[in-house]
Amino acid sequence: MFAFPSGMIGWYLVTAILAIPSLWAAARVRSTFHRYARLGVRTGMSGAEAAAAVLRAAGIAGVRIEPHRGMLTDHYDPRAKALRLSPGVYGGRSVSAVAVAAHEAGHAIQDAHAYFPLKLRSAIVPVAMIGDRLWMVLFFLGIFANATGMIYAGIALFAAVILFQLVTLPTEFDASRRAKAVLASSGIVTTEEEAEGVSKVLGAAALTYVAAAVTAIGQLIYMLSLARRD
Repeated sequence: MFAFPSGMIGWYLVTAILAIPSLWAAARVRSTFHRYARLGVRTGMSGAEAAAAVLRAAGIAGVRIEPHRGMLTDHYDPRAKALRLSPGVYGGRSVSAVAVAAHEAGHAIQDAHAYFPLKLRSAIVPVAMIGDRLWMVLFFLGIFANATGMIYAGIALFAAVILFQLVTLPTEFDASRRAKAVLASSGIVTTEEEAEGVSKVLGAAALTYVAAAVTAIGQLIYMLSLARRD
């Protein structure tokens, strides 16, 4: 039989410990973004203008650049061919704004070049969304009911979420690589201080994806250990 109280206590303890890197990474990306949001770029470009320039330099046309609500909600929608930037990035004329906008433009470049990890991530999205909504319900209902099949169904759905996170890693790193290359070659970033800021902003953002994947893998390992208990 599953020992629910001790299992739950252990779950919360393990989850809290594993969440530490993710919380640290999230705090770091926000502090790094705010730090370089105070440093303007000499070109005076806004994030939206920088994204457009990156796309032009890469020979990409037909991508809309739109404002989007929220803070650091920036993303590229491959279905709509739309690059959506948060207010601070869309209209911001800072190193942070330019870095984030160029990174999202990097995803549009990936899409135009049929970059395989991006296509794979897009294909996994529906399964990952279902898994994210249902895995916990199935897993803990299974523990309550001592239903092995339900438990492993929850684990399988959570594994789909992890697969999405793992596929996201090369996609994000490659988008940043493309962004930095175009920013440097097109003259949008003109000083060493600006280039350093771009690298730090994008590096901090990348850490959030790495930390999230590590946290999720740790949770999966603990879920498997709970499932094997009699």
